Amino acid sequence: MVTPEVIERINVLAKKQRETGLSPDEKTEQAKLRRIFIDNIKDQVSIQLEATKEHAEDCSCGCHHEH
Repeated sequence: MVTPEVIERINVLAKKQRETGLSPDEKTEQAKLRRIFIDNIKDQVSIQLEATKEHAEDCSCGCHHEH
């Protein structure tokens, strides 16, 4: 799960990478945190697309769009 702490740590590591570089352990941590972030975004998009698909298949909302 992406928490504010995870986002903050991603930002701290990104800033440090730009300014001074990262140690091998920090690079590994950064990669793991970025993967968590990306996977979370993918999950959110998948959920939204599934909801849109369900809406299109059984539209009774009165939106008057051809689905």
